[in-house]
Amino acid sequence: MLVNSKKVFRKAQEGHYAVPSANVLDMESIKNHVSLAERLGLPLIVAVAECHLGDSISLEDAALVGKKYAAEASVPVVLHLDHGESFETCKKAIDLGFTSVMIDASMKSFEENVATTRKVVEYAHERGVTVEAEIGHVASNFDENDTETMYTTAAEASEFAKQSGCDSLAISIGTAHGVYKAKAIPEISFDSLAAIRSATDVPLVLHGGSGSGDDNLSRCAKEGICKVNIYTDLYLAAMKSLEDGDSSDYFRVLGNLKAGMNECLEHYYKVFGTKAQ
Repeated sequence: MLVNSKKVFRKAQEGHYAVPSANVLDMESIKNHVSLAERLGLPLIVAVAECHLGDSISLEDAALVGKKYAAEASVPVVLHLDHGESFETCKKAIDLGFTSVMIDASMKSFEENVATTRKVVEYAHERGVTVEAEIGHVASNFDENDTETMYTTAAEASEFAKQSGCDSLAISIGTAHGVYKAKAIPEISFDSLAAIRSATDVPLVLHGGSGSGDDNLSRCAKEGICKVNIYTDLYLAAMKSLEDGDSSDYFRVLGNLKAGMNECLEHYYKVFGTKAQ
């Protein structure tokens, strides 16, 4: 069933687990992720990042295919715009039928971030769509110009949630997007997570889940994170499966890619302790 994130996150908070937000690069991976979630009987967030829009998938394609498979599924599926860079992109996703959007104005000033998020929230809530925002900043290892991680404080998280009206909040507590240098597992600030969790009841989101360590992620899920974003590990698992398997024809290539992604996603369902809704 196609849903927004409100009820999904409330149940995750109550059950002390997280729901995977699986980034997709094409329409086939949308179908595969939803199919796996349905087989396992577990909720899923299908995420399409604005930076990944291009030749392999468009916002229109993602909406069309995502809505179809989500609506037909017997489990809750959220169709989510990840890291929307402007009000205009978020508006377009909402108008196309996305049930959740993220507006990422985390590199702007606190006041600008609030104002931008509030504008998206007002438009989205009138249409039954939930909004994720980010306070602090999770750096990207993919972008050599984006190296500054700004940790989130409890005070700013609480104040931002109140002023912006966001439905969920991505926080920075030690993870990064992409592949960690030397494949080192990051040190997570669980004290920061506890302080933020105590300061606000808004569902909390962790970006940069890939490579962050199963023990770290399991603990994050138990201690207040409701949604964990996974992209890099899904991509790497698909490529490894392709390299290791028989890729002698087109259909075997697709099968190998699917098998790698599904194995990775199923693993993270276990790590996050995700429960049926």
